[in-house]
Amino acid sequence: MKIIAVTNIKGGVGKTTAAVNLAYLCAAGGRHTLLWDLDPQGAATYILGVEPGAHEPASAKKLLAGKRDIPELVVATGYSNLDLLPANLSYRKFDIHLNAHSNPTERLLKMSRSLRELYAVLFLDCPPGISLLSENVLRAADVVIVPLLPTPLSVRMLEQLHDFIHEQEWQDLVLLPFFSMIDVRRLLHRELMASTRKRFPMMLKTEVPYWSEIERMSLRRAPLPAFSPASTAAQIYAALWREIAQRVGRRPQAA
Repeated sequence: MKIIAVTNIKGGVGKTTAAVNLAYLCAAGGRHTLLWDLDPQGAATYILGVEPGAHEPASAKKLLAGKRDIPELVVATGYSNLDLLPANLSYRKFDIHLNAHSNPTERLLKMSRSLRELYAVLFLDCPPGISLLSENVLRAADVVIVPLLPTPLSVRMLEQLHDFIHEQEWQDLVLLPFFSMIDVRRLLHRELMASTRKRFPMMLKTEVPYWSEIERMSLRRAPLPAFSPASTAAQIYAALWREIAQRVGRRPQAA
């Protein structure tokens, strides 16, 4: 099972939008896919149409203590090959409960093992911030997708993340940032994208613009390629997924 984390220290960068669309495209390509919504705000859970009370919740404390079997908490999304592990408000205390266990940075990796025989790909939609949970995510992931705004603070965040991964000597971890919510009319965006690409050659080529068409996902409560597959925005995410799949060494199947 390949574990793909979609994360960023900052919020409001298009992280959940990317996680939902990429997971959908992965599933549409024929791979049995699970999206785990680790953000207590539950945006991915909402977009995928899962209502509160439609699934049996489990607190972060019970999950970490092994008192609940993770596969039993998975719900179907209504899309072929795509399942969801819904968010829970108790996830806001993930760090507190992680800290109560030995080897806390390894806990998420161990928890994911029960899913390895069931899914080809596990996507992690992660909450913003630097925390013990975010370190768990980096430790468990094979690939880290980072939506990056073309702003100085976002580039600084990428520098910090890159340096942290290097310091931990996680040489097998594939870091794949991409520019999100861009406005090519803005000179600052164009200049920062050009300079950042020179400094970080691992940047994905595909760029996601700041379009209202993409924001409609939260109104339609569906992945963009599901309700508007022929749109330019949906094609951008399809190109993004093809590029990611090629970078991690597996050619995507046609959706």
